Amino acid sequence: MVELVPFAVPTESDKTLLVWELSAGPTAEDLHHSLFTVFSQFGLLYSVRVFPNAAVARPGFYAIIKFYSARAAHRAQTACDQKQLFQKSPVKVHLGTRHKAVKHEALALNSSRCQELANYYFGFNGWSKRIIKLQDLSDLEERENEDIVAPLRKQSLKFFCALEVMLPSYECRSPGVGMAEEPLDKLEEGPLSFLMKRKMTQKLAIQKAMSDAFQKLLIVVLESGKTAVVYKPCEEITDAKTEEELWDIIQVGYFSWKQYGQGEEECLSDFSLEEEEFRLPELD
Repeated sequence: MVELVPFAVPTESDKTLLVWELSAGPTAEDLHHSLFTVFSQFGLLYSVRVFPNAAVARPGFYAIIKFYSARAAHRAQTACDQKQLFQKSPVKVHLGTRHKAVKHEALALNSSRCQELANYYFGFNGWSKRIIKLQDLSDLEERENEDIVAPLRKQSLKFFCALEVMLPSYECRSPGVGMAEEPLDKLEEGPLSFLMKRKMTQKLAIQKAMSDAFQKLLIVVLESGKTAVVYKPCEEITDAKTEEELWDIIQVGYFSWKQYGQGEEECLSDFSLEEEEFRLPELD
């Protein structure tokens, strides 16, 4: 059986485990560490969240664990249900169930999560990125020179990035674009603050472009554990206000980008998590 793993926030019930009957003795932090250690043996985890039981129940905790892979979640449920794991009493592990049968729109992973997922399935040396263009589109007033430490009377910083993610073993390249904007609403803002905001805006544009590139890829996991990649171009560009705006900046084509040299990215934490409601099984 073939499984497709997208570069998206896992929201499906078959990728979510509900774990309860957790002891009241350890702290929530200790339980989080123990759960992560046990369940990460079955596959890459998106999140582990530990909660105290409701006041009407006996003291203790329950947890919600999300995998990127439904197959990994099923293996973990089968192996861990009614087992003691890291405590003296057995825990109960079930696949999650929706509180409401509502289909959620897929949320793109941020760049840090995309890299984590790519490293897990392709290896740290199995993929790379190449920045094609990083363009300054800042809404700045005209200046007589390019000295960035000159008196600042600017409205906003804006950067556009175009890059491609490359998977040599699969002979696959995926392009991505991203736009980032940072307002400058303080005229008295000093040059150091301006430089830091400029660097931050550049990094955010690169991160959005990388996330966009990964969204066009699907990881194919075979029954044997071997992996392949499916390239599925997206029809919409979501990091800009309009497609025309990006098209005026650079002719975006999968084979027509010009090489502008390579660049490096420092990762920032821009996690955006969306909570879900689950119906926990009744406690015995």
